Amino acid sequence: MNRSTHEGAAHHGAPQDRAERGRWDECDDVATLGPATDLAGAVPRSEMSRGQMGWLLSTIETEIIPRLVKAHRIPGTAPAVVAVRPRAGAVEELAQIILDNRAGMAAGHIDALRADGVSLETIYLDVLTPAARRLGEWWDADLCDFTQVTIGLWRLQQLMYELSPAFQDDAQRGVQIHRAMLVPVPGSQHTLGLLMVAEFFRRAGWGVWGDPAAAEAELVEAAQNSWFDVVGFSVGAVSQLSNLKAAIAAIRRASLNPNIVIMVGGPVFIDTPALVAEVGADGTAADAARAVEAATALIPQRQPAG
Repeated sequence: MNRSTHEGAAHHGAPQDRAERGRWDECDDVATLGPATDLAGAVPRSEMSRGQMGWLLSTIETEIIPRLVKAHRIPGTAPAVVAVRPRAGAVEELAQIILDNRAGMAAGHIDALRADGVSLETIYLDVLTPAARRLGEWWDADLCDFTQVTIGLWRLQQLMYELSPAFQDDAQRGVQIHRAMLVPVPGSQHTLGLLMVAEFFRRAGWGVWGDPAAAEAELVEAAQNSWFDVVGFSVGAVSQLSNLKAAIAAIRRASLNPNIVIMVGGPVFIDTPALVAEVGADGTAADAARAVEAATALIPQRQPAG
């Protein structure tokens, strides 16, 4: 199964109007997640390959919900405490609730886990991620179709949106000293992982701007008119690398910040790290927590071009 060669067909038919397509941006000094983009027109199972589902699930596992939250806490956050584990069956219950289109019960399920003392970090790591994976396993076993899985992943995104304010409660406060633009490759609708990455950047005290459906010209204009320390691109397929390389070069030429750091993420760079330099980027990271650390470390290292 080639997880890096397929575009996210789950987003086929997503709204293109800027007012509808979803956005994460700054509001005063604290940035918040915008509402999840609707995933209308999902492609039926008969038209999808298992490679495409593999890419989708790989993206969830490697980008959406970081696997090393507990082991690699963001600098400045509280020391780790003994974690309360989710009760047995919590993952299967959430996956079935999501599959049965019981949105209210999904929120109640999370509330019950939190009432038991399970932290949001543990919920992200040990409930949402395996629940998404379980949907894919059921699809692979012909227990549900691709449309159900697609809508289920969208509902998980909605849950993340609803949990965002609580997740940000222990964010580093004060004046934002760094700003990041976090976007998919122009032309891609690969956004769910970026929402999680943006959550961790904000939690570390960064200002974050992103438009999940912006064209290259819009990204260049933003970099030309606003200061960004880091631009992070999410890549879902090898076929996007040409567009990515062109976008990186254009942003470097136009950026208000001559030392701008460009980071890239996605399974393709985990599989082939040499591609980071080939597309003109400065670095990559395997998960959101490490992305914050890598971006912070790269800022003083980046030298002006020429």
